[in-house]
Amino acid sequence: MVERMTHRLILAAVFLCACFSFSPSSFADIYRYKDERGVWHFSNVKNDSRFRLFMRTPSYNKPVKQYIRDYEEVIAKASKRFRVEPSLIKAVIKAESDFDQAAVSHKGAQGLMQLMPETAYEMEVRNAFDPEENIVGGTRYLSLMLDRFKNDVQMALAAYNAGPEKVEEHRGIPPFPETRNFVERVMRYYGQYGTASP
Repeated sequence: MVERMTHRLILAAVFLCACFSFSPSSFADIYRYKDERGVWHFSNVKNDSRFRLFMRTPSYNKPVKQYIRDYEEVIAKASKRFRVEPSLIKAVIKAESDFDQAAVSHKGAQGLMQLMPETAYEMEVRNAFDPEENIVGGTRYLSLMLDRFKNDVQMALAAYNAGPEKVEEHRGIPPFPETRNFVERVMRYYGQYGTASP
């Protein structure tokens, strides 16, 4: 509990420093790592190999194409590792969070690929708001859904959204407006990202 409060206080201090130290056009991303004593270190400069991106500075004028470029490397790695098409990963991110790494749904899903806490835990994601961890964990889960539903993309997407048990129970995409809309949106973006350069 004490560590969690300390972590939040440090993060708040770092964020406030960033806000007052930089102009809106020169905000920096925030990196962090935990040392062997359990102490968290934060910096806006990645000057240690242990640092991992923790908070990306919001850029309200940044187009989606730029976000895709920002995450291109980790998407490519996750794609290769879990054998999921990069265009499908991008489509899920776009539909789930619109590339907002700090997104939280009303149900509690978190980050770029909107992982529920229990799913994040199962996928070994410690920080769902870390872009790399979230994309790797989300892609891993998506690959499991694709395997479970024999590479039927629409069924896998429905399972990603509503849970595999619901898809099996209904023997297809469940009749939930949220799930059907999600599958439709992802498939539309999937086609766009599959035929156009990022």
